[in-house]
Amino acid sequence: MAFKVYVDRMSQPSRAVIIFCKVNGIDFEEVRVDIMKNQQYSPEYKAINPMNQVPAIADGRFKLFESHAILIYISCAFPGVASHWYPGDLSKRAKIHSVLDWHHSNLRRGSAGLIFNTLLSPMRGIPLNPQAAKESEQILIKSLSKLETFWLKDSRFLVGCSQPSIADLSLVCELMQLELLSEEDRNRILSPYKKVVQWMEDTKSATAPHFEEVHRILFKAKKGIRERMATQSGKTELKAKM
Repeated sequence: MAFKVYVDRMSQPSRAVIIFCKVNGIDFEEVRVDIMKNQQYSPEYKAINPMNQVPAIADGRFKLFESHAILIYISCAFPGVASHWYPGDLSKRAKIHSVLDWHHSNLRRGSAGLIFNTLLSPMRGIPLNPQAAKESEQILIKSLSKLETFWLKDSRFLVGCSQPSIADLSLVCELMQLELLSEEDRNRILSPYKKVVQWMEDTKSATAPHFEEVHRILFKAKKGIRERMATQSGKTELKAKM
């Protein structure tokens, strides 16, 4: 039976799983689950992931959800995955787990909250929430500071590694969601953190050409959002002149 990966490329954890499979030459079938069409709530997908989220995998009869668990499983289950992604050394694995656990309640909470409350919530029929966006940005800024001064303090990649691990890929895919912001806001948030910016570039290079290919849908969405914002701005200026 084929190894199936259930994803939506607009989802940052989905992109991490796809890139990881492509970089490591893993043969898989990509099954799109369009979350904007609520396909994650279909009975067919609920049989794969009852939590109604992406990504998920089916390896024969074995089913698994949660991106970090998936990345760990693939690292261990498929021969040929480079050891730097998920080292056999127990202490190195524990450090990777510590980053992944930290990520959920810090970096992801800040980044995803900011994007949702700044841009995406109206697409789900929910009004924009400037206060929630402000609080999320504060969490994001604190998380970026922690990345800069602690997690990336002594090396190019996380937890003192000279090559990327599954933690690097997961976190960088998360931060790529900031591409959806205006250029001004993205630069305002990211540019003070030089190590973080360089680390993102190093992770992209280490996973080329797959990183850019998998993120094309995000860049397309960014273009659409910026064009829509420019149109709305033009209408506002026209009303002001009338």
